[in-house]
Amino acid sequence: MAFVLAAWGVVRADEASDPFQQGRELAGHLLAQRPSEAYASGGMLKIKGPGGYRQEAVLRCDITCTTTNWSTTYTVGTGVCERLVIVHAAGAPNRYEHQLPNGPVTEISGGDLMTPLSDSDFWLADLGLEFLHWPQQKVLRKEVKRSQGCTVLESCNPHPVANGYARVISWVDTENGGVVQAFAYDARNQLCKEFYPKDFKKVNGQWQVGKLEMNNDLTGSRTTLELNPSPSADLPQK
Repeated sequence: MAFVLAAWGVVRADEASDPFQQGRELAGHLLAQRPSEAYASGGMLKIKGPGGYRQEAVLRCDITCTTTNWSTTYTVGTGVCERLVIVHAAGAPNRYEHQLPNGPVTEISGGDLMTPLSDSDFWLADLGLEFLHWPQQKVLRKEVKRSQGCTVLESCNPHPVANGYARVISWVDTENGGVVQAFAYDARNQLCKEFYPKDFKKVNGQWQVGKLEMNNDLTGSRTTLELNPSPSADLPQK
């Protein structure tokens, strides 16, 4: 929950508009943003499970841009790796290509997106901000959250899969358009996940997220995705 790594433009909803229209416009603006140039980040995927269980894996993230789309590639591990490619195009659904270590490249969609990346608390759908593509988007209110003035967006999934998300509430910063936090709920309205972007920094004129934290309220585990933008030559090769 994007969980985006590039800057989002400033979005302001018209106070007089219908809340569903406001929601669609806000989600559309967020989806329309794209990085201005390619870049790469090295980092770590850190999992802290119940009972003190800990797991870490080397992570690489590559952003590439074309005239028609842009893509994010997550590579987890060294040597034989797990890889996820998310292709974004304006006005079109995301396309996901997933490859497990020593496995074939598989195009993933629908309920299969509610599966984890490398045993972490980040689902494939989270990393593609899939909830912004759901048909029902509604602005609920304006409020201050984590010391930021925010527009509160409710995204509803009309056909949630078993144990998947039915609703996501996200707080979008009214000044820079970034998500301050997001909560995901299942069909029973039980809180499943809490998402917090942290450590924003400006790199080559772009705001980028240095750390993404996902708390799993159902299992008691937490995953932190840490990223450090660097020249490609300094990163492990894919």
